[in-house]
Amino acid sequence: MAIIYNPNKKIFSLHTRNTTYQMMADRYGYLLHLYYGSANKGLMDYTLAYADRGYSGQPYEAGNDRTYSLDTLPQEYPTLGTGDYRNYALNIENADGSECCSLKFSRYEIKKGKYRLKGLPAVWADEKEAETLEIVLKDSVSGIEVSLLYGVLAEEDIITRSAVIRNTGEERVTVRKAAAACLDFVSGDFDVVKFYGKHAMERNVERTRVGHGTASFGSRRGTSSHQYNPSVILAGRDTTEDFGGCYGMLFVYSGNFLCEVEKDQINQTRLLMGLSDELFSYPLEAGEEFTVPEVILSYSANGFAELSHRYHSCIRSHVCRGKYVNTERPVLINSWEAAYFDFNGATIISLAKEAAALGIDMVVMDDGWFGRRNDDNSSLGDWYVNEEKLGCTLAELICSINSLGVKFGIWIEPEMVNEDSDLYRQHPDWAIKTKNRAPVRSRNQLLLDFSRKEVRDYVFGQICAVLDQGNIEYIKWDMNRSMSDVYAGNLTYDYVLGVYDFLEKLTSKYPDILLEGCCGGGGRFDAGMMYYTPQIWCSDNTDAINRTKIQYGSSFFYPVSAVGSHVSAVPNHQTGRNTSLNTRGITAMAGTFGYEMNPALLSEEDKSVIREQMKRYKKYETLICQGDYYRLSNPFADEYSSWMFVSEDKRQALVNVVRLEVQGNMAATYVKLKGLKKEAEYLDHSTGRLYTGVALMETGILLPFPKKEYEAYQIELTEFEKISGIRQ
Repeated sequence: MAIIYNPNKKIFSLHTRNTTYQMMADRYGYLLHLYYGSANKGLMDYTLAYADRGYSGQPYEAGNDRTYSLDTLPQEYPTLGTGDYRNYALNIENADGSECCSLKFSRYEIKKGKYRLKGLPAVWADEKEAETLEIVLKDSVSGIEVSLLYGVLAEEDIITRSAVIRNTGEERVTVRKAAAACLDFVSGDFDVVKFYGKHAMERNVERTRVGHGTASFGSRRGTSSHQYNPSVILAGRDTTEDFGGCYGMLFVYSGNFLCEVEKDQINQTRLLMGLSDELFSYPLEAGEEFTVPEVILSYSANGFAELSHRYHSCIRSHVCRGKYVNTERPVLINSWEAAYFDFNGATIISLAKEAAALGIDMVVMDDGWFGRRNDDNSSLGDWYVNEEKLGCTLAELICSINSLGVKFGIWIEPEMVNEDSDLYRQHPDWAIKTKNRAPVRSRNQLLLDFSRKEVRDYVFGQICAVLDQGNIEYIKWDMNRSMSDVYAGNLTYDYVLGVYDFLEKLTSKYPDILLEGCCGGGGRFDAGMMYYTPQIWCSDNTDAINRTKIQYGSSFFYPVSAVGSHVSAVPNHQTGRNTSLNTRGITAMAGTFGYEMNPALLSEEDKSVIREQMKRYKKYETLICQGDYYRLSNPFADEYSSWMFVSEDKRQALVNVVRLEVQGNMAATYVKLKGLKKEAEYLDHSTGRLYTGVALMETGILLPFPKKEYEAYQIELTEFEKISGIRQ
């Protein structure tokens, strides 16, 4: 049993292979957090410290016991209005306008398998892989009932948390704030690691010490955002890649979120992750319920690398779905940086011919194929093919491309509308607006109100009519603005659920189409989207040097198989930087591989390099997408960026290095490897040299001295005995 209940002490213990999570319903019915950390068979109620703290009040039922205060005790799901002045997980506004909710233990249930969430993506697992604990807490005055849901994937060292809030009373209430998970620590000196950024430079890594007070970050943009990813790590001060304790929280949601970390008056730390309380107030009539999106928790006692491996495995095996999750995916070339809006059918066919000659599997027709779309100022919402622009029907175009042995994919942006569109002229009320106010424009776009079923159904019908015209095998789903004009407190949440409803119907109707997410690149790069799209365009910035940092930050939670990464033209369209095709290729091989360029403009020498890249990527694709990923350097601090992939049996490895700086009279550079067998010998295929595993991990591999800036190296290592069977 992964979940054990001690009825004498009312203690719940959740055990995974290497961790234990523990909580207790105390003598007054409050659910207190006891422990989360390395596997532990003991009972941890001894850690609760009771003392008379000035200005920390007591619940009425505690009588004259001044040592009992919810302001100082570690809680599992703290609420506003109980005398706890720290950050809280839940705030309920009652019918009389008061904001308070006192939740007491009511009942529990342990079930086989993993719970599901209505209308929301969540970790999935069968009855052999997971167990569920449901603890029901209730407020006796308002009738608010909260089901705390815990999914325990023991072999994965994963615990998931969610909450379902029910109004079992007789009057309407309003949910003002709702978190999915809270972690209270009675001791510890922590750093918080967050992933911040901007459009075209997402998921930079920032590590800061947790001081007294609250540090918070999140999104109020309607998406999980380029600016802050819905993920966080709480780590010991001395934690490194391979040493020390660290806790991860990953929010499985694609909209507004809030993460708060607080160190209180007596040096206790509280970490909260859930929905943002800004632009949010959700009414619940009597009998209605509200579901908080899920947080994925994990703990590692052995540093960030182990924590990352657990999240990578969980996302690959228990979040992503569909036929492409664990199979080879088509290497594609996208028309955007090759032609932008300036193309016709002949342009796309020419691109397909070049792709076929280079061994590229698929051509994708990006923005500009529909309505009267020749720039980004019109036609979003008019999802019908501009046959005059293409010079043929879509079916004819696809047949021509398929006849070359090349697959066909297409770009869509279903959530958007231009005011210069037939759809907007017919249904201006379908765009999100605040009454009596002119809307905020972004890229001359407005947002369609996907919280409304009639809007979703209309757009879905349009998109299906396009997809049914030919053999379309890939969709790039884009979203190119943030939400504004929030006209009601339920909009931000219901909009995201509307997007999920659309995606669920789309993937169910077209299970053989590979769907790639995008939001101006990485503006919705989250586990919620990965439930529907097994890969997401990592960033609109395709510069190889910038990408080493973007992909480094992404790797802390997200597997390489979910990272869309392409080789683009130089000078790079975002930075103007020139890097070699070799460097661009090695950087892009830390993701699902592809190209963003016009091959017709390349020299024969460059085309030869691309052909070799294709062969190399195909050779290593399984190792790259399913092997263990190790960060070997920090590109924010080091002179090079390096990472490696190791097979499950540790017999094969692929080491990648990109030099970020070149100096005169440089010192020798040794890259220390990870994840190998110490006692084994490994053959470097490029040099024929043999190394012991311990030498590669403790001293490292010596890089060539650079001859020019931004050089890159890719080193294949194979356990020697696997090749020859005998030792020379």
